Amino acid sequence: MSGSGDHRDEVRTHTALHVLKGAVVRVLGEGAMWTASTYVEGKHGRLVVQFDRKPSEEELKAIEELANSRVAEDLRVEVLRMPREEAERVYGEVVYDLFKVPDEVRELHIVVIRDRDGSLWNVNACNKQHLPSTGPVGRIRLGKARFRHAKKLLELPFDVEP
Repeated sequence: MSGSGDHRDEVRTHTALHVLKGAVVRVLGEGAMWTASTYVEGKHGRLVVQFDRKPSEEELKAIEELANSRVAEDLRVEVLRMPREEAERVYGEVVYDLFKVPDEVRELHIVVIRDRDGSLWNVNACNKQHLPSTGPVGRIRLGKARFRHAKKLLELPFDVEP
């Protein structure tokens, strides 16, 4: 990381990942709930989820619009430090991704974003830094989605804009 702006951008972009993941699951369904990998550099990010097909242009547009509506609503982003067993009991396996948290990690940082109605928008074990709310993320703009059929992986590149 070079300049001081880079870290702020990465915090914004990383927070955007959680917002985007919530939108992906709402639009594409539970079949898209497992994250295979993530990537963040500056204002650019990529969310890769396990999925069985390439989404339609309408679905991709709906994901972007839904994610941006939750940014506009400035939802609270909570980061809870919890013993691993408690996090698993309260939230279940959904806190994990396809990449495993090492067994020796006994305490997890759980990122929780609740929708307006109080339901969970996104919950994930994550040790990165996040914004206190979704508003400062700015606008999330999806790039060209790529579906890797052999691996059943959907890659969703995105940028955050002011």
